[in-house]
Amino acid sequence: MVIDLQTAFESEPPTLDFIWPGFLAGTVGALVAPGATGKSFWALEAAMSIACSSAGGDLVGLNPTHTGRVIYLAGEDPPAALVCRVHAIGKHLVRQAREIIMENLTLEPIMGQRMNVMDSRHLARIIDFCGDARLIVLDTLSRIHCLDENSNGDMARLVGTLEHVASSTGAAILYLHHVSKGSAREFQTDQQQAARGASALIDNARWCGFVAKMTEKESECLSDLPDDRKPIGNDRRGHFVRFGVSKQNYDATPLDRWYQRRSGGVLLPVKLFEATQESNRKVWRGCA
Repeated sequence: MVIDLQTAFESEPPTLDFIWPGFLAGTVGALVAPGATGKSFWALEAAMSIACSSAGGDLVGLNPTHTGRVIYLAGEDPPAALVCRVHAIGKHLVRQAREIIMENLTLEPIMGQRMNVMDSRHLARIIDFCGDARLIVLDTLSRIHCLDENSNGDMARLVGTLEHVASSTGAAILYLHHVSKGSAREFQTDQQQAARGASALIDNARWCGFVAKMTEKESECLSDLPDDRKPIGNDRRGHFVRFGVSKQNYDATPLDRWYQRRSGGVLLPVKLFEATQESNRKVWRGCA
């Protein structure tokens, strides 16, 4: 389709359809984090938020404008582990939200199935299966292809194939991916180029979020206690993770937000304060 420039100049532009703020329908996005940080829990809770059209289903606080069918293809975990995660999350959902999520969310284990989106037969089945989806989650990217992860050419082709799925279905595609060893070692997992492999993976995506563990420094200057504001401390910092957006093409980048890891691994939003005894309470905006 060729853009009608006269219409674009003279008429009001269309309203952009965001899956959640900044993540446009029909595009490809990434969620990047080290292993065992909580990215799969965040993605599953986000999937439930998009699948749920009633109050009480948005645990991660995405506030989606529109909801719909969600397909979650889980390539790293066996069915029993996925059931445990769903059960843990379900304890924090009201009954009506659980019922709507059951109707709109398809959670499909693909571990061991050797799915390859670059295979035309596999690709056709994915497009057919996800034809009416609003969001498709691929957990993780390495489980759905056989290309060279360090090749910019190969990864550009891979993201291009995911864009074809997005274009064919109208859904947003969110793939989960790990960070590089160097980024993890230098505590730079919240950076745009922290992802493992070729830069084309993030350069060609239109949205990139991250989940990062709380650092020792952050644990010393942040508190989850609004009254005495005692520092969280190194012993408890493993219970907190930070979510943020490192790349956003279609909207202003939002502030980072904190989640507390609850029983079973569930992530729930938490307000953190500067660890100080001053009477003026301040919600965390970042450690100096």
